[in-house]
Amino acid sequence: MCGRFELHSAFEIIARLFGLSGGFFAMPKGFNIAPGQDIALIVNEGGQNRLALCRWGFVPSWCKELSDGYKMINARAETVAEKPSFREAFGHQRCLVVADGFYEWKNEGGKKRPFYIHRRDGMPFGMAGLFNRWTSPEGEQVCTSTIITTGANETLRPIHDRMPVIMPADKVDLWLDPSVHGTEKLLPVLRPCPDDELELYEVTAKVNSPKNDSPENIERIIR
Repeated sequence: MCGRFELHSAFEIIARLFGLSGGFFAMPKGFNIAPGQDIALIVNEGGQNRLALCRWGFVPSWCKELSDGYKMINARAETVAEKPSFREAFGHQRCLVVADGFYEWKNEGGKKRPFYIHRRDGMPFGMAGLFNRWTSPEGEQVCTSTIITTGANETLRPIHDRMPVIMPADKVDLWLDPSVHGTEKLLPVLRPCPDDELELYEVTAKVNSPKNDSPENIERIIR
C-alpha cells in the first residue's frame, strides 16, 4: 500500500518535468503527507497538463460522508478497472499524484521500522491515481483521490509486498489522456517500476506520526 509520502521539490521542477501549462501553482508540500490532507495532482484538461488540488481519500459519488475516503486511499491495480468504487474514474478521471518519495514500514518482531523510498536520481515522480469530484448532501463539491498500487519490485519486497505505481515518463501522456478508455492500453502500465530506479533506507520513527513534518523525516539512519 501507500499510506504516507512526501513532496518538497519546487514548482518549477515539477512544471518542467511534466510539461505543465498555466502559471505558478501553490502546491501543498510536506515531509509527512497523510490521508485526509490536500495533495497535488496532475490532470489533463483541454489537452493540457495542469496541477490541481485534491483531498487524499477517494469518495465515490454514492457515499454520504467525506470520511469514507479514509477507506479508499489506495486502489489495487489488479481490480481498479472492475471495482464499482473506481470503475468510472478509471475510464475518465485518471491523474498523477506528485511526490519526491514515500514511506513504508517493515514489521520485525511486532515492531515497525520506517523506510524512505525515492528515485536514485533524486527527481520527483508521478504516482498513478484516480480522482472524483464528490458532492456532499449539502451540495458542497470536494475533489477526492486515490493512489493505485501494484505488487512490490525486488527493491521493496523485503519491506512490503505492495508499492505505488510510479508512472514511466513515456506513459504519462497515455495515462492522463481522458479520451483513452480501453483497459488493454491502460492496465499494462500499472506495473512495478524497474528495480534499479529506486533506493530505500531506514529513517526516524518520528515519521510514524503525521504531526511530525520535518526534513529530518527523510534523513538516513546509520545503524
